[in-house]
Amino acid sequence: MTPGQGALGAIEATGFARAMREALWLYPSVEIVHIFGLAILVGSIAMFDLRVLGLARTLPVRAVARFLLPWTVGSLVLIVPSGLAMFASHASDFVANPAFVVKMGLLLAAGTNAAIFHAGVFQRAADWDVGVAAPAVARLQAVASLVLWIGVIACGRLIAYL
Repeated sequence: MTPGQGALGAIEATGFARAMREALWLYPSVEIVHIFGLAILVGSIAMFDLRVLGLARTLPVRAVARFLLPWTVGSLVLIVPSGLAMFASHASDFVANPAFVVKMGLLLAAGTNAAIFHAGVFQRAADWDVGVAAPAVARLQAVASLVLWIGVIACGRLIAYL
């Protein structure tokens, strides 16, 4: 593969990006780390979203958040570097891939949704911590979160096919 032009080409021309393309097991190993991290991330988010939607109402929503949030944040230690490594190897191709572009948009939307949730309705979680339905806006954001993360996973898989 010949690196592309401009900044993306410069990224693809780095020694690390070249190694990602040329070393037999490097790219697949990095991809496995990325998928493992994504499983932890989406798994922890899905469990929290399901709690907000009303499953296991006997569990305090704030305690569930305290337990799961470190897993969510910790998974980023796997996902971000592995994602950047994969991107570096084929930056020009990824930027031109509609599934990748949609995936990045969905990631931005999911992150924004989470930030709004934690800065907004979750600040009053003591009011709906145990045995009480979460406010409608919290449930709506939980559904949006689940849909967005399913979209991220689907687009991530579609990158290889588009």
